[in-house]
This record gives sequence, structure tokens and C-alpha cells, in this order.
Amino acid sequence: MSLADKLAHTEALLDTIARDHAPVALANSFGAEDMVLMHLIASRKLPIGIFSLDTGRLPVETYTLMQQVGERYPSHPIRVYYPDATALEAYVNQNGINAFYNSVELRKSCCHIRKIEPLKRALNGLSAWITGLRREQSPTRQDLTDREFDADNGLMKFNPLIEWTEKEVWEYIRANDVPYNSLHDKHVPSIGCAPCTRPISVGEDIRAGRWWWENPESKECGLHVKASPLKRPNA
Repeated sequence: MSLADKLAHTEALLDTIARDHAPVALANSFGAEDMVLMHLIASRKLPIGIFSLDTGRLPVETYTLMQQVGERYPSHPIRVYYPDATALEAYVNQNGINAFYNSVELRKSCCHIRKIEPLKRALNGLSAWITGLRREQSPTRQDLTDREFDADNGLMKFNPLIEWTEKEVWEYIRANDVPYNSLHDKHVPSIGCAPCTRPISVGEDIRAGRWWWENPESKECGLHVKASPLKRPNA
């Protein structure tokens, strides 16, 4: 399938989502894929909300892009969600500011406070949410489709770029002058929190720079892990 065909499919899916699954929002973490979707939604004037999770430890380059996005796409302002201060204070005071390096359990606990709990608040009241997940990004994402029922959050979840390749994402960004995170120019294809993200070497997996001290099988923050049996409605 060509990029033109994939783009047509993505645009048609976004139109369907906006029409049949309102209220719906894009989870924008300011990665390259999310910026493609942000541009498509805003340029097509679709009634789709945008939200982002500010963990409190994002790279400065991500905050710079966040400001640029607000200025470039004023029709689609981004609602930002933050971690619960009390829970975060308790975690840091008990375990240390960088405790996530010490074990998978502590890292996932940090992710839960900084990402999972704010996501629950962001999704409250929505009928569906949209992500920039792509199948080739990770071994944990091989079985994903462009739509599924998110049983853990109780709503539909759409992945409009699931079939896109990294090359196609960048082809679209350059052809449409889509703003992107400057860390991508420093060999950082997958961007998360600053202390959990580093550049990769030539030939490494695109997510090798995320939680690089862990095995690939555990490299998820929990936002896109199916912890409950999947139910697939006719949607």
C-alpha cells in the first residue's frame, strides 16, 4: 500500500471517528506520529479534542514544541494534565527522585503516577481516544489494529497510523511542513521523559533509547498495555 493510500485511509478513519464517536480526543505526546495526526485534525477542521500529559520531567525540547503547536494550531488548543501532587510527593520522598532506575516495579509505579492516573482523568467523559501508535514501533505493538475497544478505560481506541512506516511519517512531515520535536534531529526517534530517553546508535531499534536499562518486553509505560480481556464491539 502506498503512502497516498495510507493517507486516504487515515483521513477517512479520522472523519468517521469525528462523526460517529464524539466526544473524542487525540493524546498528543509531541512525537512525530502525534504531530502528523495533530496536523491532519487541525487542517481538516475536525471536531476532535487534543490533550497531553505533562509528567513534570519532559525534555525542554518537548516544552518548546508544545508552545509552537499552540501557536501553529490555535483552533485546536491542547488541554494539559499533570500528576497528582500528593501521590508524586509521596513516591519521591519514599523512593528517591530517580528511583525508576532501580527496578521495573519502581519505574512502572513512577509511570503510573505521572502518566496512567492523569490519562484516566483525560479520558473521563470521552467516547473514544486516538493515538499515534504504529505496529513497527515495538514488539509489544505487533498485534494492534487501527481500532479496538480499550477495556481498561471503557471506550474505543483508534490508531490511525498503525500501518505507517517511520519513513512515511517523515515524508508526510517534510511535505507538509509539520512542526516536530528537535530531539528527532539528535537521533532520538522515541521521546518520553528526559531521564528515560537517550539517543540511539545506527542500526538500533527505534525504541532502544527508551528505558534502555530494561528488556524490550517490559518497555511500556502502561498507557497502551492491555491488562484486561479485550472485547471487540462492531465498531
